[in-house]
Amino acid sequence: MTQAQKRIIAACGKGGSGKTAFIALLGKHLLKAGHKKLLFIDADPTMNLPTVLGIDPDKTVSDVRQKIIKEARSAGESDVEDIARSLDYLLLEALIETDQFNLLLMGRPEAVGCYCPVNSLLRDGIGTLAKQFDTILIDGEAGVEQISRQVMTRVDTLIIMSDISSRGLKTASMIREVTESNHLIRYDKMGLVLNRVRKDSMGEDLEEWTAQTGLELFGTVAEDENVTRFDMKAQPLIELPDDSAAVIAVGEIMNRLEVAPL
Repeated sequence: MTQAQKRIIAACGKGGSGKTAFIALLGKHLLKAGHKKLLFIDADPTMNLPTVLGIDPDKTVSDVRQKIIKEARSAGESDVEDIARSLDYLLLEALIETDQFNLLLMGRPEAVGCYCPVNSLLRDGIGTLAKQFDTILIDGEAGVEQISRQVMTRVDTLIIMSDISSRGLKTASMIREVTESNHLIRYDKMGLVLNRVRKDSMGEDLEEWTAQTGLELFGTVAEDENVTRFDMKAQPLIELPDDSAAVIAVGEIMNRLEVAPL
């Protein structure tokens, strides 16, 4: 498979906007369609993605980062080169593998200090690791800064999630403005997905909400009692029934974006 055929999809947005659930349900559709080489990356320090995927994690890329920093501080020049050469192995240790998919957790933010060289080294290593997969789904934090700094500098589709609150829409607009003006990350498509939209809130309201963000509307995800119920019971959202409103809505967005198994 060539790099051009590989798909990298990232979602960002303010906390509680539904980006984690969206990424999980997008993965659910791909797995149901028989997709094999799927990698989830949780780039949000809150690390909610394992819960909605039904995973109990015990390792993160942050652990790898701290190990590199600790060893580099006491290493000579040749030892530092050895550490760099062992990076692929260290990242494989951080990779969580299941029968259906793989998961990589970026973990908590680094401690005080500048670790740009280490982050750059890790980002290159993650890029190498990602070549083993056909589709990479990234759950980001509010903006795209951590994705571009620590994970990848380019994605195919950048999805900005928002609920229909004024604060959520303003945050979506701000993410778009910062991303476009600062060229934080390269992308082919960037658009908006509105979450928890009621059926009686369509039409003119929908157009008004979208216009506030300056983004193309990729689609909407309906308010879904099943999602609320699963969240309350800490059940993996990836196990939601296929006829759930949110599952159906994410499937429609997936088709609109032409995201299907390669």
